[in-house]
Amino acid sequence: MLILSRKRDEKIVIGDNITVTIIEVRGDQVRLGINAPKHVKVYREEVFEAISAENKAAAASGPHLPCLD
Repeated sequence: MLILSRKRDEKIVIGDNITVTIIEVRGDQVRLGINAPKHVKVYREEVFEAISAENKAAAASGPHLPCLD
């Protein structure tokens, strides 16, 4: 893990097209601005984990066949 120190309004560049800007530091909370191409998905970790768990559960339940009434 790379650990960096940044101040408000300073940026971190990831690759050629992702920029993370420190927007605000208030106590133990940091607000970030993330500029990335639309095809790059950016999630908070807890949201990403919930999506992954739902996808794993759906895959484990097997194929769903359409109901033909």
